[in-house]
Amino acid sequence: MKSFWRAFRRNRLAVIGGIIVVVLAVAAVAAGSIAPWDPNRPDVKKILDPPSRAHLLGTDQLGRDVLSRMLHGARVSLAVGFVSVGIAAFIGITLGSAAGYNGGMVDATIMRLVDLMLVFPRFFLLLAVLAFLKPSIWTIMAVIGITGWMGVARLVRAEFLALKEREFVVWSQSIGASGFRIIWRHILPNAMAPVLVAMTLGIPAAILTESGLSFLGLGVQPPRATWGNILNEGKDAIELAWWLSVYPGLAILLTVLSYNLLGEGIRDALDPRLRQSAGRVGGRGR
Repeated sequence: MKSFWRAFRRNRLAVIGGIIVVVLAVAAVAAGSIAPWDPNRPDVKKILDPPSRAHLLGTDQLGRDVLSRMLHGARVSLAVGFVSVGIAAFIGITLGSAAGYNGGMVDATIMRLVDLMLVFPRFFLLLAVLAFLKPSIWTIMAVIGITGWMGVARLVRAEFLALKEREFVVWSQSIGASGFRIIWRHILPNAMAPVLVAMTLGIPAAILTESGLSFLGLGVQPPRATWGNILNEGKDAIELAWWLSVYPGLAILLTVLSYNLLGEGIRDALDPRLRQSAGRVGGRGR
């Protein structure tokens, strides 16, 4: 663990990304306390006001404070990212573990299911599913998670294929340990490093997906604020109120970039080859 943190701290971009991720998470959790206005409170006297002291990021077509709506929108976007990635990770870990440990027909069946899911473009699959379901935050979470587990399953399967021949697994089998115990107590903990990286990189992808769906009017529905539907509302007034498009777009860009930097930093810090090379460089420096 010490070597991981040492390698991670050397990556300044990853540290910056991690700090921004923490700040965004705190802002989202505390949105109800730090938002200066009620995000759904209209004010006909303040319609499309530009950024000012009273409204730091301006107001929208109904006179609602954009900063307050973006803070509450951050809560929705991050919730969708974390929950949908959690659903995808649970499905992917379960199926990937079964495929990698059992092999044979179980492996072939699960991998063919993965191939079948990968045949369909994910965004169009989401659109097709949402056409039959009522758009809501829970629907969005579930649909993004159910359509995004394939990469995790393939990662876990590959790790299981490499680990199940190791001595500690063979020894556990020789003393009669059950397959469930071997999977969850011995193999899976050693296979979680690439899964952690995949989950970290999956959160911004889920946020982008939710924002795209909300921008198209198929995601979380108004008056609940999300960055995507703020962008959707701003596109009709882009010539009069540039702030309705610029600030949500920058928030999405900053969030996605920060999570990608954090994920890549975790991946590099978990790579033993990179840690060893970093250690050699540090040793020479001393």
